[in-house]
Amino acid sequence: MNESRSLVGRRAGKARRYVIASCAFACLPLAAACEKEPPKTVARPPAEVTVLKVEPKDLPVSFEYVGRTLSSHQVDIRARVSGFLDKRVYEEGSIVEEGKVLFLMDQKPFVAQVNAAAAALERQKAAHETARLNLERTKPLAALNALSQKDLDDATGFFDTTGALVEQAKAQLETAQIDLSYCTIASPLKGITSDAKQQDGAYVNPLNSLLTTVAALDPMWVEFSISENELSRYRGQAEKGQIRSPSDLNFEIEIILLDGSVFPHVGHITYVTPSFSELTGTFNFRATVENPKLDLRPNQYVRVRLKGAVRPNAILVPQRAVRQDAKGNLLFLVNKEGKAEIRPVILGDFMGSEVVIASGLKAGDVVIVDGGLTVRPGDPVQVKAASASAPGDK
Repeated sequence: MNESRSLVGRRAGKARRYVIASCAFACLPLAAACEKEPPKTVARPPAEVTVLKVEPKDLPVSFEYVGRTLSSHQVDIRARVSGFLDKRVYEEGSIVEEGKVLFLMDQKPFVAQVNAAAAALERQKAAHETARLNLERTKPLAALNALSQKDLDDATGFFDTTGALVEQAKAQLETAQIDLSYCTIASPLKGITSDAKQQDGAYVNPLNSLLTTVAALDPMWVEFSISENELSRYRGQAEKGQIRSPSDLNFEIEIILLDGSVFPHVGHITYVTPSFSELTGTFNFRATVENPKLDLRPNQYVRVRLKGAVRPNAILVPQRAVRQDAKGNLLFLVNKEGKAEIRPVILGDFMGSEVVIASGLKAGDVVIVDGGLTVRPGDPVQVKAASASAPGDK
């Protein structure tokens, strides 16, 4: 039994040695072939890229903010005397001219006051005339000692008193006439009217004297705010010469309406608040713009575009040319040997689909715009097209 097992083991061992030897002889030709033919490296063809040659130019700069339109002259129309409101004689929401009658109040009590004041004035005039005649008679008699000095003094005093009463009566008559004129309530300016706050027949007094409002539409005001950070950044750039303001800071104000259209009239800044708002940390600005066709109405929200500043020798590249890594923003450039190289850059303001390069580029640099996604530093590239940078929004 043991001899049988030993015989089987010897036969299995010979079989294994035979298989190993066969595999070794089979691999010899392959090893020899590998030594004779080293692997071939296939060179990548140069990537085709679109480039842009950097040419610094003066770039017009604009700034946009959210604004709100306001009437440049808005007046509350109030009753100046107490009485019954007879009639509203304007159409609510209509445009009225200066001097247009808006309301009529009951005039009868005020006409009576005028008549009474006029009668009182005539009575005082008559008394004053009597005093004058009496004084004229008293003076010569007193000079002849026919009347005492007291009589002369009394006549003079009565004349002066009646004269003062005449002036008082004139003032009372004028007051009554003014009150009567307040019964006809007219618009002090050209503008658009609001709804009537009081209806016909209402009794108007100081507690409910507001009747309506008239708001001028030409010119219009546009208010907007600029944050302290934005102003600080702008001043810093101006001090460094990175931006140039218009003379006398006379920015042009362009109004962009809700539908994206540009309002045809340009405005200018006419007022700046003297201090920052403690609630919002912003400066409030007011611009005045002509509105001859009355297209703008109060309390519209618009975009305000400040124009007039210039960024001298600005470098502008398409945003799609900029890449990012862990260290920041970078561009791929084509060097003099026709190979790609990396250039770290600092970005400035975004202008539509383009961006200002604040630092990192100079005139004559060739920036890869398209086709550089597979390019690595040092790779040769083939320029497919070239263009000069042109400032302006895309």
